[in-house]
Amino acid sequence: MIQASDARYMNRAIERGRAEGEPIDPLYTTDDVARVLEQTISVPYHRRQRIAQGVWLTFLDAGHVLGSAIVVLDLLDAGEQKRLVFSGDLGRKDLPLLRDPEVPTGADALILESTYGDRLHPPIEALDAELGAVINRTIARGGKVVIPSFALERAQQVVFSLKKLQRAGAIPVVPVYVDSPLTTNITQVFRMHPECFDSETRALLSEGESPFDLEGLQYVSAREESMAIDASQDPCVIISASGMCEAGRVLHHLKATVEGPQNTIVIVGFQAQHTLGRLIVERRPTLRILGVDRRLAAEVVVMNGFSAHGDQRDLCTFVDRAADQGPLRRIILVHGEPDAQDTLRGELLKGGYANVHVPRSGEVIEL
Repeated sequence: MIQASDARYMNRAIERGRAEGEPIDPLYTTDDVARVLEQTISVPYHRRQRIAQGVWLTFLDAGHVLGSAIVVLDLLDAGEQKRLVFSGDLGRKDLPLLRDPEVPTGADALILESTYGDRLHPPIEALDAELGAVINRTIARGGKVVIPSFALERAQQVVFSLKKLQRAGAIPVVPVYVDSPLTTNITQVFRMHPECFDSETRALLSEGESPFDLEGLQYVSAREESMAIDASQDPCVIISASGMCEAGRVLHHLKATVEGPQNTIVIVGFQAQHTLGRLIVERRPTLRILGVDRRLAAEVVVMNGFSAHGDQRDLCTFVDRAADQGPLRRIILVHGEPDAQDTLRGELLKGGYANVHVPRSGEVIEL
């Protein structure tokens, strides 16, 4: 829906001469999504399931986003049993809302993500304080705080941080808009699954409080309501998808605020190379938004510590704990930029793991 809507917007802009480029076709449609969902079944954590001859699958809680899973594959080949573990996106220890990642037992080989293999996150408490300071100084100068956010987990985590800051009196009550229909729908899914929450969040629920509500908060679905946010000059906080600023309503909010020095753009997650979000992180003086070049005058604050990805310490600790509960003869690093992979590999080698491999594109690895 998002990419189809963005394609329609860009095609109208191209037709009217307000943007350059060729007409855009969506990569896939809702009909394609429906056909994929027809092939999908749900499998709970910890249920061992045979998926092919000699192959059994078990999911463990990865603690990254709601429903994220570590994949454990038990493989029987020529009478020999092997256990292959794929971390997927691995969460952080002690991150608010969700439980910590589980640790697999008996792993012979581990395929491990390395997104933040070259850096350490600050404590989440420090991030809350920094976010509060950003909001206070932006509101004081009459500006808007725009937070591009992934609809799943990141937006809910930011709302929870705002709630804690507001309860502590660290920020004033200001309008907070969660402007993403997908985020609104996903937040309802969060509300339906308190069994996945950590102890802090469950304690809040036991007091009759929701982690996803605070004074001044409004979940926005209608397009007209979204447009009214940009038309207003009042200070506010806007949380909107997509997280890397490549699609969705956040593009319209950035278009409306990026040239105002009173405003602030807060980046709360990893930004891949060549995305608009990465260009904002690099503070490029000119940004192309919805086909039009805009001057970057807004303050930019990068808070990668809000990421749901584990940092170098989390990843190394996960490896140590897995090694304590299995032979772990091989580690294969994936899902990271080259510097992050090389740095993490070096740390693991220093930690005594002799067989740490960063595969090349198209390389075949035999277990």
